[in-house]
Amino acid sequence: MKAVGFYRSLPISEGESLLDLDLDMPTPKETDLLVQIEAVSINPADAKRRIRTSPDSDLSDPMILGYDAVGIVTQIGAGVTGFKVGDRVWYAGDVTRDGSYAEYQAVDFRLVSHAPKSATPEAAAALPLTALTSWEMLFERLKVDQFEGQPSLLVIGGAGGVGSFTIQMARALTGARVIATASRVETSDWCYEMGAYEVVNHRDLIASTRATGHESVQFITQYADTAQHWDAMCALIAPQGKIGTIVETEEKIDISALQGKSASLHWELMFTRSIYQTSDMAKQGQILARVAQLVDDGILRTTDTKTLHGLSAETLKEAHKVIETGAMIGKLVVRY
Repeated sequence: MKAVGFYRSLPISEGESLLDLDLDMPTPKETDLLVQIEAVSINPADAKRRIRTSPDSDLSDPMILGYDAVGIVTQIGAGVTGFKVGDRVWYAGDVTRDGSYAEYQAVDFRLVSHAPKSATPEAAAALPLTALTSWEMLFERLKVDQFEGQPSLLVIGGAGGVGSFTIQMARALTGARVIATASRVETSDWCYEMGAYEVVNHRDLIASTRATGHESVQFITQYADTAQHWDAMCALIAPQGKIGTIVETEEKIDISALQGKSASLHWELMFTRSIYQTSDMAKQGQILARVAQLVDDGILRTTDTKTLHGLSAETLKEAHKVIETGAMIGKLVVRY
């Protein structure tokens, strides 16, 4: 089968940063689906793994990236339930296995659900990773839905893929007063389109948030730069509030700054369940099934804003270049 991967971490401008490959078809395990990929979306995680995985030496086997996919089931493992050959499915996959930059991918059925019926493959491909991250952040880490009354939620990085879906999900499913950060007219407009009540400038986060009448907020989701915004988050979080982040940082942050408010910091990584094969791994398939229904019901919408075409190193290099600018609004999709 055709695939795109790399042997060494290189800048995307280098010719061998991503390569066209011919690989053997994956052999599905007992709990796997074999899926013929129709479309994928490109995430910052793709670029980060390409840059960081092997900067000093060649890998013995190529790394195949790709953590969002929509496709058709072509084969089913003996232990699989709930799926049949011919089903269109979607998922965000597993970072410990080959990804979706390939014609076919084997994926554990517990991480998968049927794709939304109302969405095209490319529109659906924009959502799995961001939907899972947003759901786990809001309902499992921060438990926003358990707050009595209407909470205020500050979404830092509101126009990106995860921010876009967090705004929608929080507005639709929790009733939270959603405040999003943006710094350009087009990103601000996008955040309002997603459902934000107010949009504030992340370059002066404390003053711009308080100018909306919010001296503090009960919840903060951080999807941009944890260290850069740490002091502002500590100032803005309400007593007994919760901060959630997906952005790792090499800089030291002073977690003691939260102690006086009895505020808490929560990490979210949607790959945790698959990496550690947790007992509740099937929850991800269940979340995706719920999101698919919400999309079909018109409650949540897809966030694809740019589509490229073709499974090739050339196309995926172009996609990585766009992602690495950090200026993408919504999600970039590649239709094979």
